[in-house]
Amino acid sequence: MHWLDTRSLERQALIMTQSFFWVDAFTDQVFTGNPAAVCPLSAWLDDSVLQKIAWQHGLSETAYFVQTGERRYHLRWFTPATEVDLCGHATLASGHVLFSELGEAGEEVTFDSRSGPLVVRRAAEGRLSMSLPSRTIGAFQPPGRLAMALRKAPETVSLGPSCWLAVYPKAEDVRGLTPDHAALATFKPGRFIVTAPGDEPGLDFVSRFFAPDAGVPEDPVTGSAHCVLTPYWSTRLGKERLHAKQVSRRGGELWCTMAGDRVYIAGHAATYLRGQIEM
Repeated sequence: MHWLDTRSLERQALIMTQSFFWVDAFTDQVFTGNPAAVCPLSAWLDDSVLQKIAWQHGLSETAYFVQTGERRYHLRWFTPATEVDLCGHATLASGHVLFSELGEAGEEVTFDSRSGPLVVRRAAEGRLSMSLPSRTIGAFQPPGRLAMALRKAPETVSLGPSCWLAVYPKAEDVRGLTPDHAALATFKPGRFIVTAPGDEPGLDFVSRFFAPDAGVPEDPVTGSAHCVLTPYWSTRLGKERLHAKQVSRRGGELWCTMAGDRVYIAGHAATYLRGQIEM
């Protein structure tokens, strides 16, 4: 028995624990919005470990951050398959963890990332607001093979450097899409925003987002997609402030503001789980 106890103690001494939060972003209720894992780190782990943790979680994104200064952090995001350049909902979730779980008393925090500095602020009605880079879409393309993969032809298709944008005439078109995910996975780039005008009072537009190249067939709510959607709908509707919903199965709600080369995206967040990872 003494030998077993000794071995048990030795094993416990080798286990590394890591704080972990599961946050549902762009919603004020758990079981909706977009779930993200958030892991605050004291120092960076090896990239292979970060990727394994994200794969183990199986969520669309796992965010990691390390503090670099007063209210300043280095932030990275991993899908189950790869590291990505920008993730809005996991940025919002990271801000929520700092403000609501780790006692950050300030009004804003800055995350340095592959997409530059991203500021998350406390906003009205319990929301958080984040500043993200605006991304304009590229030239129009013929629907062709993409229409077949989406299984419903859009009005227009545009191709940007990192995603496709397919625009439909009605919100019900977007809600009812049942795309061929295997066919979408053959495209380069392999990320697709589908959108249409809103179908409720005060709702400017709806969207969905598919990202097979990142190992995410459909993302529940996608902040980075609204870096494309906000300038598109701001120009089309002639207004700077927009109310949006991502109409995936889980669904989420966003308040977007166009401001020069930046997009301000606000939403709620709710903590679902607090725990420890053991490695």
